[in-house]
Amino acid sequence: QVQLVESGGGLVQAGGSLRLSCAASGRTFSNNAMGWFRQVPGKEREFVALIMWSGGNTDYADSVKGRFTISRDNAKNTMYLQMYSLKPEDTAVYYCAARRNRDWSRQWVDYDYWGQGTQVTVSS
Repeated sequence: QVQLVESGGGLVQAGGSLRLSCAASGRTFSNNAMGWFRQVPGKEREFVALIMWSGGNTDYADSVKGRFTISRDNAKNTMYLQMYSLKPEDTAVYYCAARRNRDWSRQWVDYDYWGQGTQVTVSS
């Protein structure tokens, strides 16, 4: 059974940085798409970034492009989201997710495995 566990969330002031981690267990991801999404109460889950486990191609939402960097460590079976220049509007629960296949998608409904989420709060 696949498990994804996020860590690294917390409270930070605007302009600060955080790094989220997503540790995967239960299988080795070698040819999958993995992503980060976020959600605030009352709103739909929103795409943040995705990475192809094989090759490392990436994609970002316009709202985070240039501020966030997604990466993965194959040896550790771990994905990361480095967040710089954080803004209050980045406040949300952040989820990591994985697809069973390598198809590129920004739609959260296309992802098969999810972590429990980690809260990121950016104060102004």
